[in-house]
Amino acid sequence: MRLILLLLALLSVTPATAQRADRATPGYVRVRLETALGNIVLALDAKRAPATTANFMKYVDDGRFDGVSFYRVARNKKAPQFGFIQSGIRTDARRFLDMIPHESTKKTGIKHLDMTISMARRGPPGSANGNWFISVGAMPWMDWKPDNPGYAAFGRVVAGQAVVKRILAQRTGGAMNGTLLLKPIYVKRAVRIDGKPKPTGRPRPWVLEGRKDG
Repeated sequence: MRLILLLLALLSVTPATAQRADRATPGYVRVRLETALGNIVLALDAKRAPATTANFMKYVDDGRFDGVSFYRVARNKKAPQFGFIQSGIRTDARRFLDMIPHESTKKTGIKHLDMTISMARRGPPGSANGNWFISVGAMPWMDWKPDNPGYAAFGRVVAGQAVVKRILAQRTGGAMNGTLLLKPIYVKRAVRIDGKPKPTGRPRPWVLEGRKDG
């Protein structure tokens, strides 16, 4: 057991990078997630994962992640301080844009290390859209293998790591093998930090419905 924990801890160490939370880094786009437990800052790798990053930024610039929640937490059974937290539009068709090409870890070189953001999907590669997860601890089994396409990692958490860990520690139950948060963590909004917003101009029916309800 101690050996397993030691290996996980060693794998969790993210190598030093030039990504910064407090300043722009060429090739990266920062996004601030304002959650009920505090802010999380992401640095998305637009150079190595251009399609995945561009897709995420469409959701951000349209406000499609505003008002969603972290709804799923999957913890390692033997080492519950490791696992992943999941957020996004779930099955809300009003917020849905398009499915995107799968940028595998073999193609991008972005591995599932500690505090990596990656696209979630329930179908085959190329079916990801507006749901994503953040790893706590390294998850090499999420990377591409000859017999497994893996998931599309596209950035890192550069600030708010403690918030991510707090979300991971929340109580779960229900469906999906008991990994749904009993009290989802509200995401007030997702804000672009770098560059000029580029809204898609596509309809946002959930906003209009919210105004009517108000």
